[in-house]
Amino acid sequence: MADGVIDTTNHESAGLLPTTGVKTVTIFKAEEHTDHYANGVVMTAFKGKLYCLWQSSPKDEDSDDTWVAYSVSADEGSTWSNPQPLALPTKDFYCTSGGWQVNGDTLIAFINTWQKGFEPRGGKTNYITSVDGRTWSQMLPVTMAAGNDMEGVLEQDPYTLPDGRLVGAAHFMPGLHVCPVYTDDSRGISGWRKGLFEAEDNGKQSREMEPSQYMQPDGTLVMLFRDQKSSFRKMASISTDRGETWTKPVVTNIPDARTKQCAGNLPDGSSFMVSCPANDKQRWPLVLQLSQDGKVFDKAILLRSGSPADLPQRRYEGRYKTLGYNYPKAMIHNGHLYVGYSTNKEDVECTIIPLDVLNR
Repeated sequence: MADGVIDTTNHESAGLLPTTGVKTVTIFKAEEHTDHYANGVVMTAFKGKLYCLWQSSPKDEDSDDTWVAYSVSADEGSTWSNPQPLALPTKDFYCTSGGWQVNGDTLIAFINTWQKGFEPRGGKTNYITSVDGRTWSQMLPVTMAAGNDMEGVLEQDPYTLPDGRLVGAAHFMPGLHVCPVYTDDSRGISGWRKGLFEAEDNGKQSREMEPSQYMQPDGTLVMLFRDQKSSFRKMASISTDRGETWTKPVVTNIPDARTKQCAGNLPDGSSFMVSCPANDKQRWPLVLQLSQDGKVFDKAILLRSGSPADLPQRRYEGRYKTLGYNYPKAMIHNGHLYVGYSTNKEDVECTIIPLDVLNR
């Protein structure tokens, strides 16, 4: 992070001013008669409509009654349908959101299933498909190159290389130990291989968690991580061989509230990251950070602040109901950057940024 871009002493806005043209819409608002927990928001575009999925539960995070909900917009994200179930829990497992993949005329939803009562906690990745966004196939396991099930939960934004290869990461059992993965199956449902990667074992999980990735102009892949050792800085690793080998992750100077971020590339090839750049666990403000070379982020745009007028009070109690803007995930669609996230882990919201705003 370039000097002077982020002011971490300004807890509401990081020293940034609101930008005209940026708007926020509510996809789902928790009410008395609905579930009170929502997180893991991921969006995609398919056959002229926008789709949003998230994990939902009546009260608590990762409870045995957690299921995956989805909603659809036919007007570029201005209004959304009532949530419908995409995957429901069984007597054996509960479900969380694994993200989307669009492959031609097929929409693929990844569903993470977590065995109830399993210790240390861990899960598997499954998928369902649809050609119309309404009717869905039965759930099947995502598989590795050897044909065995993926014994881990896939992160929610695999990166598509120019040649079609998908590069992402999964948290493998036992526990949640992250490792980059890649496949040449454009559907993302088979052929996954682990990249050569050295994570730091932190007990039931790795130090490096919840990554996302982007590409530098020369083709180098950068994977950013949340640091569970509470440096309150992003960690980073790079790959120069299409995701097959990775450098040992290092701590950067990018401030972070120890939470999931999202990253990617804009149509002009520049890099972006959406995160909460704070020196503690407060998950606000929500900030879009930009870099031309993928090495130094030297511009930032405020998406949501921590001011009382912007960040609402949490209305319902629940386990791990973290205040602020949780787990952002972004997609580019029709000249706009859509950033989906959960506010206070109870409301599903999306901030929409016209790409021409980024050049002002």
